[in-house]
This record gives sequence, C-alpha cells and structure tokens, in this order.
Amino acid sequence: MKNIAKGFAMLMVLAIALSSCGGGNGAGFEDGVYFAMEDGYSDSGWRYNVTMVVEDGEVSEVSWNGSNINGGVDKVTLSENGGYPMVERGGAMAEWHVQAKTVEDFFLAEQSTEQPDAISGASIHFDEFYALVNEAVEAGPVGYGPYRDGNYTASDAEFHNGWKYFVDITVISGYAVSAHWDAEPEEEGTNKAQRSKDGEYGMVENGGAIAPWWEQARAVEEAFIASQSTDAPDAISGATITIGGFFELAEQALAGAQR
Repeated sequence: MKNIAKGFAMLMVLAIALSSCGGGNGAGFEDGVYFAMEDGYSDSGWRYNVTMVVEDGEVSEVSWNGSNINGGVDKVTLSENGGYPMVERGGAMAEWHVQAKTVEDFFLAEQSTEQPDAISGASIHFDEFYALVNEAVEAGPVGYGPYRDGNYTASDAEFHNGWKYFVDITVISGYAVSAHWDAEPEEEGTNKAQRSKDGEYGMVENGGAIAPWWEQARAVEEAFIASQSTDAPDAISGATITIGGFFELAEQALAGAQR
C-alpha cells in the first residue's frame, strides 16, 4: 500500500509540473493577447514581431510580421502586393507571406514553443519567429497596442532652414513598430538622413555634436517606439537635437488612429 500511495503521489507531482509548463506542449498558456518584437533592425532593414491570441489555454491565432527601418507597409502586406518578390528575383519556393503562414500553421498545429529543425514548405529562417514566441510567452499577455494597424505619415507644411521634415510610422497589432524621421531638402539632393550618413551634414566635425544627425534621429525614433506615446519627453538619451518636431509630426500622423 505504501508503494502504491508513493507512486500515486509522484504521478500527482508530475501532473502538476506538466500543467504549469505553459509552452512545452501547448497546455496551460494563460488566456490573452501576447506580443513581442525584436529590439532592433537586422542588416536587411527588417524588425520582426509576433502576435498570439490564447483561448482556453491554447494558441488560437498567431501572426508573424515585420516592419521596415524606413517605415512603409508591413512585410506581409508588402509581400502580398508583390513588393517583396522572393520567387521572381531570388528563386524562392514561395513568397515570404506564404512561407510565414506555413510557419504559423505549423506552430498552431504543434502548440509548442520548441523550434523544429525544419518545416515543410518553409525555406526562410524561422528562428526569429520562435525566439519571439518564447519572449512573448515569458512576458505574458499584454493586449493589443493603442493604435489601429496601418501605415501613417505626416510632414511639415513648409520648409524650415532648407528642410521639410516628415515621419512614417508602421503599426502592427496596435503597436508602433517602426518610425522613420527624415527631411527632404528645399534644393536638389538626398534626404537629410542619407546626407548625414554620407558625411555631407557634418554636425560632429563642424559643430561638435555628440553624434551625426541620423544617429540622433534614430535614438528619437526608438524612444518613441519604447514609449508608444506622442508626448515629447524632456530629454532622450543619445539625442541633443531638437526633438519636439518629431513628436508633433507623430501626433499628426496618428491623429484619429486610436483604437
């Protein structure tokens, strides 16, 4: 009898342990909306994100998408519209959005956060997907973000000191996932960010700035993405340029975009 009781107790402990592992076999996920995105952009200019909806302990919906460093539409939409021709130009087995859905469907069927060695029908790298899934599960449900999905832009009405500034913001699952701040010149030439990268706008060399304009602008963009707020902060680490213009344009771009 003692051995039977001991065995039963061990089974109960194992059952409790398995039920608390919300991700190994798909059992026990907390209901809600999960979201995670990468900290920065890859060399290709894309930043990936994952959204999951959990109902009754299982993932009922999952979405893998990407946003570009220059704003614009999300990667799924771009691929669906023919703007990311992997098949035509790269000889891929299928377009990116088709392969991404294959990965999503595999995950929904398996209900496991463990990354497989391969997925039939997907030759794209999917390690970003599983890394983000695990990050989202670890963080827990966060709900949707404050904005409606889409691509939002705004620009100055006039040129100021030879520049007309604009912002381009991408929203996925309610979150601003990309923000691009730049300015077009009144005279011919490249935009301000590119001119800064090319060394033609020498704030550091000529003015002793802490960093080139494009780097400071990137710091402002990332601060906005981190806060998800169009309220300008008093200061942003890594940026000594005037930041109010960015947040004014971001507010214009997102006017009426609240969920």
